[in-house]
Amino acid sequence: MNLFLIPARGGSKGLPGKNIKPLNGKPLIIHSLDYAHEVKAENDIIHLSTDDEMIRNTAIEFGYQVPELRPAELATDQSPTEDTIRYTLQYYASQGITFKNIIVLQPTSPFREALHFNEMMLLRENTDMVVSVGISKQNPYFSLFEENKDQFLEVSKKGPYTRRQDCPPVYFYNGTIYIINVQAFNNKKHIASFDKIRKYVMADKYCIDIDTEFDFKFAELITQTASE
Repeated sequence: MNLFLIPARGGSKGLPGKNIKPLNGKPLIIHSLDYAHEVKAENDIIHLSTDDEMIRNTAIEFGYQVPELRPAELATDQSPTEDTIRYTLQYYASQGITFKNIIVLQPTSPFREALHFNEMMLLRENTDMVVSVGISKQNPYFSLFEENKDQFLEVSKKGPYTRRQDCPPVYFYNGTIYIINVQAFNNKKHIASFDKIRKYVMADKYCIDIDTEFDFKFAELITQTASE
């Protein structure tokens, strides 16, 4: 059995109320809930984790159950998603329900296809996590720099590269889909401790993370373009 977890706290400084802001005709949070409903197996559980009554009520209006509100201490700017994962697993464990995988869908990354999840599930063997990524246009061998002890900039990673195209590719977590092995999470305590992580590369249009008004306008443009 798998758990689809959509973490959506109410407080957003970059774009207030973003999780219920309408995108292409429906609140942002509903895009992730609908996606989970589309790809889940019959016995899988969808869990919206929120501290916010408006987010909860919005989900309920669209037919989703929200059995509880997340404690306020798990919904601050400093609260890591890991704490929400741990709390949610404990919530279900207290009811005698355990999971093989937990699939985290960030509501601020709403662009996904069913094919993405299905292909990622095929990569799970012998992994701690399968994660969706984008290919970074910034590269530590070429265009990323750090200050040395004399406060002069030096390229972050040394290498014999004079063109960005020749550098090894680097990736960033795009926030769209995380498939986490629950046993690995319980054993290693933190995602940063995972050493068996497989990537699933997505095209740029699926890598949008909505955090500001500009991000939201760009997301609206993509949905409008896709519908034309």
